[in-house]
Amino acid sequence: MRAVIESQYFPPIAYFCLLIHAEKTSIDIFEHYEKQSYRNRFEIVTTQGVQNFSVPVIKGNQKKAFKDIKIDYHENWVNVHWRSILSAYGKSPFFEYYADFFEKILYKKSNFLVDLNVEILTTCLKLIGIKKNFEITEKYLNLEKNSEYQDFRSAIHPKNKSQIDRVYQPITYQQVFGHIFEENMSIIDLLFCEGNNASNILKASIPNKLNDEIVT
Repeated sequence: MRAVIESQYFPPIAYFCLLIHAEKTSIDIFEHYEKQSYRNRFEIVTTQGVQNFSVPVIKGNQKKAFKDIKIDYHENWVNVHWRSILSAYGKSPFFEYYADFFEKILYKKSNFLVDLNVEILTTCLKLIGIKKNFEITEKYLNLEKNSEYQDFRSAIHPKNKSQIDRVYQPITYQQVFGHIFEENMSIIDLLFCEGNNASNILKASIPNKLNDEIVT
């Protein structure tokens, strides 16, 4: 069975649990863009608790294929995102090892959101040390006509977390701020805090029942 998911920006841990568990993964970039989702936002732990940051997009309220969504640089959001990451993780154990990779990606200022997201995803997998290929779709996947795929599009969503336990069981690790563990933060929270141990935590965070949904 192949999992189909959407493209996400600095995806949360649950996204990577699904990605590394599935035998094959397809990222659908022809689906309609959805606002207020992880497609253009991420969550990190700061001194003020959990905060989310969004990438502004051009005409994101219109029905467009995700692949056609352009990033809006009229606001200086890149500086805001990077300074927030620096403030949150500058003193984390592994910040100095990974920071340059993400800073370069952000300040590269990709035109399309899909290009930004794919570069972040590819970089994260490399830094985690997990060799996992994924496929970018060449058309919208209508799963009513194709039983080869298991649909996980929008299953990992900041506004609707009812399906998160399908793909993720929280494994605690030491975060920079707070006394209560904040689960399913952006993958950079795990990377900056745990470094080489990130892959072990990801594998341990995959629920056994995911095997019942994705036959490998």
